[in-house]
Amino acid sequence: MPLSDRDYMRRPPPPTRGFRRPQGSWGFSVNPLWVIIAVNFVLLIATFIGGKLYITYNEVIIDEIYRLNYYMGLMSAEFWERPWTLITSMFAHAGIGHFIGNMIVLFFFGRFLTMLVGQNKFLLVYFVGGIVGNILFLLLGEPLSLAVGASGAVYAIAGALVVMMPKLRVYLYFILPMPLWVVVLVFFFLWSFIPGLGIAWQAHMGGLVVGLIAGYFYRKRGGYYYVR
Repeated sequence: MPLSDRDYMRRPPPPTRGFRRPQGSWGFSVNPLWVIIAVNFVLLIATFIGGKLYITYNEVIIDEIYRLNYYMGLMSAEFWERPWTLITSMFAHAGIGHFIGNMIVLFFFGRFLTMLVGQNKFLLVYFVGGIVGNILFLLLGEPLSLAVGASGAVYAIAGALVVMMPKLRVYLYFILPMPLWVVVLVFFFLWSFIPGLGIAWQAHMGGLVVGLIAGYFYRKRGGYYYVR
């Protein structure tokens, strides 16, 4: 037997690379998607506990708003007094229905995008989309309108998925199967341009555009995979 064929003379195989989830100091996995959802939930509870502010005119109550949402929400007329609202408004919600709708979409779409591109790129799309959506609201929204919600960031996640996997089948309301691009397009127009709903379409549009751009570059660069 040649010397090079003996086991102790062979080179060891190169170490295999595997995906390792980031772990906290106690050894458990830290999932940024669940962290975002948890922070939104805690702040929703705090919003209800904090009570409401009442807006009066000639001693008549003309409007009411949750106290915490006033300090976390985005308003262009008072932005320079509360610049932190560019970020905090993404974690505040107007009520339970608003919260549940955003978090359900974020959970399913966010988990899928994370599987495709990883946690860091998911977070990049989420926060850049939310911030750009908020900036667009500051520029185009009504000066005294207050915007809260994660919708801009959620639309960014959806936009990225639309470019990367447009024909992905999703179940609308868990019943009706439709291609992903159709679902996103329908909901974008329904929840952005129907008059009287008081929705910040500017944030939706800004987030969606960021997502579409990110999805284009992620798809062009490749390197993502999906296991059925």
